[in-house]
Amino acid sequence: MKRLWLLPAVAIIAIVSGAKSASAAYCGAISYQGCSDCGSSVVDGGTIAGDGAIVEGAVADGSMGAPVAGGTYTVMRTVQETVYDQVEETRYRSRNEVYYEDKEVQGTRTVPYTEQKEVQYTVMVPSYETKTRTINYTVMNKVVENHSKTINYTVKVPVYETKTRTINYTVNKPVYETHQKTINYTVKVPVRETRQKTINYTVMNPVRENHSKTVNYTVMVPVREQKSRTINYTVYNTVQEQKVRTENYSVVVPVTTTKMVTVKGGHWETISEEVPGKMMRRTVREPGTWTFDPSTCRNVYCPGACRVECVQGCPTTVCKKVWVPTCEQKEVTCTSYTRECRTREIPYTVCRKVPECRTKVVNYTVCKMVPECRSKVVNWTTCKMVPECRSKVVNYTVCSTVCEQRSKVVNYTTCKMVPECRTKTCNYTVCRTVCEPRSKVVNYTTCKMVPECRTKTVSYKVCKMIPECRTKTVCVNKCRTECFTKTVKVAKCRKVCEPYTVTKCVPRVVCKQVPVQVCAPAPTCCDPCSAGISSASDMGCGCASDCGCAAPSCDGPVKSLLKNIFGGCHHDCGCDSGCEVAPSCGCGC
Repeated sequence: MKRLWLLPAVAIIAIVSGAKSASAAYCGAISYQGCSDCGSSVVDGGTIAGDGAIVEGAVADGSMGAPVAGGTYTVMRTVQETVYDQVEETRYRSRNEVYYEDKEVQGTRTVPYTEQKEVQYTVMVPSYETKTRTINYTVMNKVVENHSKTINYTVKVPVYETKTRTINYTVNKPVYETHQKTINYTVKVPVRETRQKTINYTVMNPVRENHSKTVNYTVMVPVREQKSRTINYTVYNTVQEQKVRTENYSVVVPVTTTKMVTVKGGHWETISEEVPGKMMRRTVREPGTWTFDPSTCRNVYCPGACRVECVQGCPTTVCKKVWVPTCEQKEVTCTSYTRECRTREIPYTVCRKVPECRTKVVNYTVCKMVPECRSKVVNWTTCKMVPECRSKVVNYTVCSTVCEQRSKVVNYTTCKMVPECRTKTCNYTVCRTVCEPRSKVVNYTTCKMVPECRTKTVSYKVCKMIPECRTKTVCVNKCRTECFTKTVKVAKCRKVCEPYTVTKCVPRVVCKQVPVQVCAPAPTCCDPCSAGISSASDMGCGCASDCGCAAPSCDGPVKSLLKNIFGGCHHDCGCDSGCEVAPSCGCGC
């Protein structure tokens, strides 16, 4: 009851398949006709006959015999291929076009102008006054004194003395002796032997075979076509217009006046003046003394003490220039500038764009691809390698070593040191110092500064700034607002519809035959039964084999499917009769 729902499905499959079966072997596992009615089965080099032999140059039919078990053959299978054809199609699209319109706009602008006004300002006038003051200062006068003193010191005088002494020493003298000894050693002598051996090897010889076949193919040939279309476009022409505007401007005019001015003049005078020297601090060292040092047997100089004293430098005479002022009256010409306002007319040119519609014819080329069938012969070469067994004799050398005893005499020398006593006489010099007292007179100068007070009168100038009020005329720049009218271009947008051509690919299904390799499987019964079968047709349908296996039935693909669904093949002999053998190649059932 569980499998009753499969009956409608099996009925639909049987109706679709058309219940047309081809002659087959091995329980319908292999079909020997093409997959569709549009082509016949073709075998490379011939057709399989009813007794299993291949007939040269014949076309295989489904009603004829099956191929030899375990062999391969070629059948032509119909394959559907999709080809795309190029088709031109005219479409329309809309685009936005921008055009301009004139529009009058009211605007304002700022116009500068100049006004004059009087401004009061204050000027600081310098006033000079000469004054005198007394300065007290101190001058250090230099006083130099000469002195002398006697210095006693001691000098060490060297005294040299020559002496002699005897020295005993030992010297080692080398004594050489020659000896001999015998050394035994072993040498390995190589012994070579030539031998032969036979080597078997396989050489693969290439065997080439030429083939050819005709191939049909399609080439797309471009075909060009000239077309034309009319295009409307807008051109903007520039138009110039002359206008005049009034402009206010200011001009600076010079004005000349005369006035009396008090001029302060003067001249330079040279004055000599003595400047005292600078006060300087210097370090003076007292005279040193020589003292005899008994530990080193020599005289050592001891420097005197240091003292710091103030010394004034020498006075110098300086020449400097002094300005002597004078006052004079002088007539001066002054030029002042007055700003005047004036008016002038300036011509200017205004440019505006005027649209103009025009038309032009544009030529363009349309290219479409036209299919063209062509054929060509293709030649190819197949190469297979055939093995060939060969043999050769090879000579080779074997090397072995043999031990050999040898001996040699070696000479060697030994050295030993023998001591020898010797004597020599050396002269050497001894130096000693003798103290000798001496004395000398040293002259030295001392300088001391004596202060002296002095007085001098110095003239100097004092400057004062006196404020003075003055008046001047100043031009002030101001601005006023004016209204004017101007024409501007306003951009607007409109939609325009234009045609264009599109090339698209349209699919088309084409049937063509393709060669397919089909192989016949070997029989699945035991070897004693299959040994006596010469072809697939010898087994027959429904015949029993000698091995006790049931003969394969001639059921088609629908019956085999039903048997597999409802229990498959059941045999009492216990071996497989080939009902469940699946096709190994080809289209299948």
